[in-house]
Amino acid sequence: PKNALTKQYHKLFGLDGVNLEFEDKAVQAVAGKAKELKTGARGLRSILEEVMLDIMFDIPDDKTIEKVIVNERCIKEKTPPTIIRKKAG
Repeated sequence: PKNALTKQYHKLFGLDGVNLEFEDKAVQAVAGKAKELKTGARGLRSILEEVMLDIMFDIPDDKTIEKVIVNERCIKEKTPPTIIRKKAG
């Protein structure tokens, strides 16, 4: 959809020059967790915010971050997203 949450996060991260990638299984895990919690579409934002909040605060202060990858483990096990840093030089 036009206002998809993933697109909103892509835009936010893009403002800081960071590429954001959601693996397909991560998106499916978010939907599954919302269904499991019986929160439906309204719960999607809170599930994603739980995963994204820390990294969103780190990005403006860390100019070495080039890319952030959200995978299934980030959603199911609450592990931090994978951070790809710019090569020095």
